[in-house]
Amino acid sequence: MNEKNAATLAPPRHRADTPSAAGATGAAAAAGDRGGLAVRVRRLFTGAPEDPRWARPALWAILVLATALYAWNLSSVTGNTFYNAAVYSGTKSWKAFFFGALDAGSFITVDKPPFALWVMGLSARVFGYGTWQLLLPMVAVGVGSVALLYRMVKRDFGAVAGTIAALALTLTPITVALTRDTNPDPILVFLMLLGAAALMKAVRTGRLMPLVWSGVAIGFAFNTKMMQAYVVLPVFFLVYLWAANASLGRRVRNLAVGTVALVVSSAWWMVVVDLIPASSRPYIGGSTDNTVWDLVIGYNGFGRIFGASASAGSQGNGASFGGEASVYRMFNEIMGGQISWLIPFAIVALVGGLVLRGRAPRTDTKRAALLLWGGWFVLHYLTFALAEGTFHPYYVTAMAPGVAALAGAGGVMLYGAFKEGPVAMGVPPLERSREWGKGWVLPLAVAASAVWAVVLLQRVSGSGTVYTVAQVVAGVAGAVAVIGLVVGRFMRRRKLIGLASIAAVVALLAGPTAYSLSAATTASTNGTNPTAGPSTGGGMGGGGGMGDGQRPSGNAPGATGNSGSTGSGTSNSGSTGSGTSNSGRGGMGGGSQVSAEMITYLKENQDGATWLVAVATDQTASSIILESGEPVISMGGWSGSDEAMTLAKLKALVKAGKLHYIVVGDSGRGGNSTAAIEVAEWVKENGSAVSDYSGLYRLDASDVS
Repeated sequence: MNEKNAATLAPPRHRADTPSAAGATGAAAAAGDRGGLAVRVRRLFTGAPEDPRWARPALWAILVLATALYAWNLSSVTGNTFYNAAVYSGTKSWKAFFFGALDAGSFITVDKPPFALWVMGLSARVFGYGTWQLLLPMVAVGVGSVALLYRMVKRDFGAVAGTIAALALTLTPITVALTRDTNPDPILVFLMLLGAAALMKAVRTGRLMPLVWSGVAIGFAFNTKMMQAYVVLPVFFLVYLWAANASLGRRVRNLAVGTVALVVSSAWWMVVVDLIPASSRPYIGGSTDNTVWDLVIGYNGFGRIFGASASAGSQGNGASFGGEASVYRMFNEIMGGQISWLIPFAIVALVGGLVLRGRAPRTDTKRAALLLWGGWFVLHYLTFALAEGTFHPYYVTAMAPGVAALAGAGGVMLYGAFKEGPVAMGVPPLERSREWGKGWVLPLAVAASAVWAVVLLQRVSGSGTVYTVAQVVAGVAGAVAVIGLVVGRFMRRRKLIGLASIAAVVALLAGPTAYSLSAATTASTNGTNPTAGPSTGGGMGGGGGMGDGQRPSGNAPGATGNSGSTGSGTSNSGSTGSGTSNSGRGGMGGGSQVSAEMITYLKENQDGATWLVAVATDQTASSIILESGEPVISMGGWSGSDEAMTLAKLKALVKAGKLHYIVVGDSGRGGNSTAAIEVAEWVKENGSAVSDYSGLYRLDASDVS
């Protein structure tokens, strides 16, 4: 299309350098000065003067929807017992708070850095410990991520694009399930979006400080979930280096300074912890040498990508959680319903959008934004699809902003190209054919995505009426959308094209809506491995599956006493039973169960010890911590493979009267770690078995030679 015809078809817009726009801007500024706070508050609800009237009410409606989905019936939510226990311990000890220790006695840390625990812990310290107190920050950052994505997409592509992106993120099933949980990923996503917002400001202005703040935000994300925060870094660097509004030399200099800010904000906690003598701090859970650095590059780094061989602390291949590693993983029966609904449309929208901006200047912010969101999506997709280490479906919530942004921004660009089309008069035949080719991308993208939605819903058609209805809606609305677009194109009926586009949105979001409603209304979510929708494979979905944790009560643990046995989750090896340890190298407490009656006995006979009992794994320890309110030692970390407890350390604790009770399993159960077997054999030889409770031994100072 030539520029003359494009200008004729495009809606009139004010430019900042026109007298009318300058006058409007000046008048708005004057009004803002006169009205002050009142004007700013009003604009919070009505939006900027140049926004469509429907835009801000639509945003508030989406934010209300997000809040409802994320916060509905939070009292029924289990949460991740592992992190719940660490947060509780942090409310009892500032030392445990700083290190992210699992227990208030600070014997071992969780296998992640502590920033998310700090956020939840501060909420629990202010409001008291309980379900909603832990989940309040998660709901807040979840809704905040929706608002932030809307603002970013709207700035570059308009209110329609921002609205679609915000709605798509809100209704991403895995995001709904995970935001109703105490895993750290919602905080990770929010911090990454803050980093992206600051990056785009640096691209537009060419200034240094926004880039510095971008690095700081990603640094805090690193201290939430380590290397996963860095997945977006390559595209951050490339987008700024290519598109920033500054000379090449200034861009390189700014990137160097921003990188320093990134490194400092990422490494400060790690450096501080590793500089503290091991005898004065907890063991670093998940590491092989009791250092945070090993945790970064091993278990939480290359171990996640390349599998168990890359890290002795790795928990093995993640095929049992998200399916076999391959480029098709996001579309398999486990993952498809969690994230893949809009992926076909997002891919087409990314390619089509980049083609439409192909001849734009280097500093074009629309193309820069497309590159940012496209890179965000592609890098996460490849990382998660090809990861051979431990992989949980909920990891892909980090990919959701990229998919949602492409659906909004790219969709609006495709719609614009489709609606305008070639003008018969005055356009050369070759150029006309190219424009027609661009225009037909939209109905093809809608058709492909609608068909995929029907396929996904067909997989679970017997799981409930809501999925059957969603399948019908997706199929019918998709057909109406495609037919309406085609007919509107030939008949040049823009109103029909607009209505067909609304039908397309309905078709593409019907499935995610059904899954999201399921995640929001399920009585109890799966704390260790939260997923949305019905079970579709690998024991996942709908609150079922592995590792159901114990829900924190509204009172302090132990005050009301949750009845039942502790550790009521399924181990990673797939076996069930209260307090069942995972397969691994631990060798301590394999297969042992810790009942509520045993906890009562332990509390009555604690005799001033710092720790109530020592058990094999984090799962068992965290459940007892929440049941008893007392510190509990996890001797082998998450999978029982950590060598946190040595015989010398155990003897010192017993001799000092800090520990009296240890739970050990049958010899050889849970692996053959030398340290684990040595501890188990010494306990059985020197301790006194408590006959009423299998595997429980008592040790006193007199038992230590």
